[in-house]
Amino acid sequence: MKILPLHPLSDVEQDHEPTDTELDAIDAEMPLIRAEVEELDVRISLMDRPVTELDARRLRRARRKVLAARRELTNQTRTVTEVGA
Repeated sequence: MKILPLHPLSDVEQDHEPTDTELDAIDAEMPLIRAEVEELDVRISLMDRPVTELDARRLRRARRKVLAARRELTNQTRTVTEVGA
């Protein structure tokens, strides 16, 4: 299966590599991405079985990691914005 873009890409757009700024932004978001993947892993493991107390703890822990990572990313973004303003 091939995923088609909403609009045709020109040759320039297809050969475009991410800039250093884009890579830095991705790197800054990696803790959040990892936490979200971990939460997704927990949710997937719970899809086909009843949730035990231990499973509920794992899910709560994963949710807290996501929230903490979001808070940290938001605080970093706010600090950069305030310094740059």
